[in-house]
Amino acid sequence: MGRDVRFLILNRDEGCSKELQATLLKAPRAKVVAELDEPAMLEQAVRQFHVDGVLINLDPNPETMLPIIGQLVEQGIEASIFATSESTDGPLILKAIRMGVKEFLPKPIDSDTLIEAVDRLAQNRLDTGKQGDIITVMGTAGGVGATLLATNIAVELADMVDGTVVVMDLDYRFGQVATVLDIEPTFTLADLCESPEQLEPQVIERALVKHSSGVRVLSRPSSLAEADTMTAASCVGLLSALAQCSDYVVIDGPHRGDLRAKSVLDMADVNLLLVQSLVPCVRNATRILNGIREAGGALDRTNLIANRVGRGSTDLTNDDVATTLDLEMFASIPNDWATVSGAINLGEPLKTFSPKSKVRLAIQEIAERLHRTESETDETDAQKKGLIGRIFAAG
Repeated sequence: MGRDVRFLILNRDEGCSKELQATLLKAPRAKVVAELDEPAMLEQAVRQFHVDGVLINLDPNPETMLPIIGQLVEQGIEASIFATSESTDGPLILKAIRMGVKEFLPKPIDSDTLIEAVDRLAQNRLDTGKQGDIITVMGTAGGVGATLLATNIAVELADMVDGTVVVMDLDYRFGQVATVLDIEPTFTLADLCESPEQLEPQVIERALVKHSSGVRVLSRPSSLAEADTMTAASCVGLLSALAQCSDYVVIDGPHRGDLRAKSVLDMADVNLLLVQSLVPCVRNATRILNGIREAGGALDRTNLIANRVGRGSTDLTNDDVATTLDLEMFASIPNDWATVSGAINLGEPLKTFSPKSKVRLAIQEIAERLHRTESETDETDAQKKGLIGRIFAAG
């Protein structure tokens, strides 16, 4: 059983853009990290996003698209090339395969055939290099607790792996990851996003600040001017590079106001949507989920977490929230503001500030459920459906 497979789509037919993405995402292991309509940008994008596969729509004129495949192969790109077309002309298919196409998928694309092709690619890529899991923590309102959850999940995961855990701050303007962990960054997100094509592992390592817990931190931009030039989409290349050299990348964000947030959510192995049992939070969560649906995103990687549970008898219940949002509640974190505020003010993770507190134990349990253990890698295909499958299996 292989890992998830990251795809880039090259498509010059705007009318079938959503259909192509939706079709590809029918394969449980497929992730769409970017879509291009300009062939000249293809080589740079493949290298920048570290994709495993490229899906090329040959229509409406296959003969003009085939040379692009040949150029990509000549440039030494290791990504596997999938091609699709309404044409089932034998010479066309043979020519495409000779040029380097690994899988030719006639339209309409058969779901079973696609899933088998993606699974083969996933298995072939399993031993080609490290690929960390990406976890986003998205708040439904300001102050809901996303930064605390993201940083503390990262700290807990760092205690579970003999490797690298990165926490990345995608609140470009007012992110507080560095503050919550009481560190002073030398380099920030803006420094690495400026030149994504030059992101060698040693460059990334120098930019990350190591916290005493073992977590590596990538902070928000230093100035508002830098922050105003950034979107989630501009960080996709960096995120891909981080996943290549880490066991886990935990993201505080993307910010709910970022219109390009879908590009990061699509890359993630799991998206944690943090809510409090308050009507404004639930309404914001509804808007976020509707936005993901309307953009063609899949919600099977999105999980609800309720924070500050038990504050008072007038709160909505977890069942109320889950029913309203039509998503199961993955976990709950109890209300313990005295402990949480103390940890934030001192810049300490809950693991060291109050290791036996209920809020710390709840976050530790969430991290344990997210963590991929060695024993799980030996399970059967029916049990191993990626990080999401393991989460729901544990629920």
